[in-house]
Amino acid sequence: MPAANSTTPVRFAGTDNPRYLRALHALMLRPVPREHLDSVAGCSNGPDLILHLRDLGLGHAGLPCTMIPDRDRDGERIRRGVYHLTETGRRAISAWLRLRDRKAGE
Repeated sequence: MPAANSTTPVRFAGTDNPRYLRALHALMLRPVPREHLDSVAGCSNGPDLILHLRDLGLGHAGLPCTMIPDRDRDGERIRRGVYHLTETGRRAISAWLRLRDRKAGE
């Protein structure tokens, strides 16, 4: 898998799926833990939603998951997944949003 700061091209195809749009909005604001993604997007399987966003062109280069050491409610050590957009991912989404807005204005 390429490094997050690599020059791997990222081209987001776009979407009109409300869940995907809610997830993208949250991700454009800040990194999102998997549990929060379920809540904000209105889904029960955040990793599957991320898979679909990656398939739309973001890939791992534009939308990676960082595993953060943490503890669960029972005090057990875990690694919590936090999704975030790389700079190339943000640029790809911004480019798609500009194109979408231009088409809407026609």
